Amino acid sequence: LQIVYNLLSLRFNSRIRVKTYTDELTPLDSAVSVHKAANWYEREVWDMYGVFFANHPDLRRILTDYGFEGHPFRKDFPLSGYVEVRYDDEVKRVVAEPVELSQEFRKFDLNSPWEAFPAYRPAPETLKIEAGAKKEEAK
Repeated sequence: LQIVYNLLSLRFNSRIRVKTYTDELTPLDSAVSVHKAANWYEREVWDMYGVFFANHPDLRRILTDYGFEGHPFRKDFPLSGYVEVRYDDEVKRVVAEPVELSQEFRKFDLNSPWEAFPAYRPAPETLKIEAGAKKEEAK
């Protein structure tokens, strides 16, 4: 994952962009001690992508529920999620249930949609005749 900090100083009229790379197992040092505004940004990145920031003063979920499992902006997170939350009119409260799919996930084994077609298609006969006539004229 690439993490980008865009910092702006109104006092010095300057900008700086800091780029760094990490994976899900390597924590990054928190920038909150240097730049207080990074607090919610780092919390959001941890909540949505699962990037852990070491030495963060309050690293907890900011956009999802506290009991939420996973990080929804990651590519390995299923589109349907793991839990369905709905209001049940019979019990008059919000209930959370595991997702039940009416159809199994489909797995497409094609590497590319263009590989379904042949790589070579023979030219129509009319083009062959015209090309042959041009060769005759050139002689």
